[in-house]
Amino acid sequence: MAVHSLQHFCLAVPDPEIGGKFYEDFGLDAEVRGDSLALRCAGRDQDQIILVEGSQRRLHHLSFGTDECGLDAVKTALEANATELLDPPEQAPGDGLWFRDPDGVLINLCIAAPAPWAAAPEWRINSPGHVERIGTRGFPPRETVVRPRRLGHVLNFATDVDRQIDFYTRVLGLRLSDRSQDVVAFLHCPGGSDHHVLAFLASERPGFHHASFEVANVDEVGLGGCQMVAKGHRNGWGLGRHVIGSNFFHYVRDPWNGLAEYFCDIDYIPADMAWEAKDWPLEDSLFIWGPDLPEDFPINFEEPA
Repeated sequence: MAVHSLQHFCLAVPDPEIGGKFYEDFGLDAEVRGDSLALRCAGRDQDQIILVEGSQRRLHHLSFGTDECGLDAVKTALEANATELLDPPEQAPGDGLWFRDPDGVLINLCIAAPAPWAAAPEWRINSPGHVERIGTRGFPPRETVVRPRRLGHVLNFATDVDRQIDFYTRVLGLRLSDRSQDVVAFLHCPGGSDHHVLAFLASERPGFHHASFEVANVDEVGLGGCQMVAKGHRNGWGLGRHVIGSNFFHYVRDPWNGLAEYFCDIDYIPADMAWEAKDWPLEDSLFIWGPDLPEDFPINFEEPA
C-alpha cells in the first residue's frame, strides 16, 4: 500500500490573517507557526490547513501520509516515472518526499498516520418502519456552533483529468472511485477510505477548487452554511446532496473565491472490496438535489502562474 491518508493542504494567500479568520469562522482552530498559520479541527492533533503568505491565493502543496514501505515504493515509482525529487520548500518545510504532479502541483508524501478525530453523537433518524428516535426531539439547538471533525478531501482543477488519474494511481497508488466522462474524477486510498480523498475537475489551467470538512450530520451541514453567511461570508452552493460520493454538502466562498465545504454521510470504500468505478452521465456528475448549480461553481478563479 502506498498513500493511506490525506494529511493537510497548504495555501499561499495574500493575507494569512484574513484567511485564518475565515477558517476560524468555519469552525477550525488557528495557531501561529512563525511566518505561517496552522489550522486544526477541534479535538484532532493534526494540521489540516497551513496558510503561508503569497502574492495571490494559490495551492502551495498537498501532503499525504504513508508508512515506510509505502514511502520506498513511491520513491521507486517516481524514479521510474522520471519525476524529479525536490528539496522541501522554505515556507513549509517537512520530512518525506517532495515532488510535482503533472500539473506542477507540489506534493509531499511523509510517514504519518491519520490522527483520530472526535466522534459525533449517534444520529438517530425516524423513517417509515424504522423509529430510531423515541421520546426525544430531533431538531438541533439553535445555539449549536458547527465544528468540523476532520479534513475529508481536496478537489483541484486539472488540465488533463486522465493524465492526473494515471499519475496518482500508477505512481502514488490511489484508486479511481468514479468519474464523469472527462470532466471530473474521484480517487480513494487503497487501504480503505472515504469515496474520495482527492478529486479533479477539468479546467484550462491548474488551480485549487475546494477543500471539504466532515461534520456530525446534515443539520450541521445546513447550520454551518447559514452561520457562515450570517458572519458575512458568501454562500457558495447548498444545501444539497451529491450523486458521486453521496454526501450532503454546503459550500462557502473564501476571501479569494476558493470554496470550503461542509459534508456528512459520504460513501466509504473498504480495503477488501472490489469497488467498480463507474463513468457517470454529466447530469449526475455533481448533484441529485439542491439549489441549481451556480454559474461560478466550476470556474477556476486562480490566476495563471
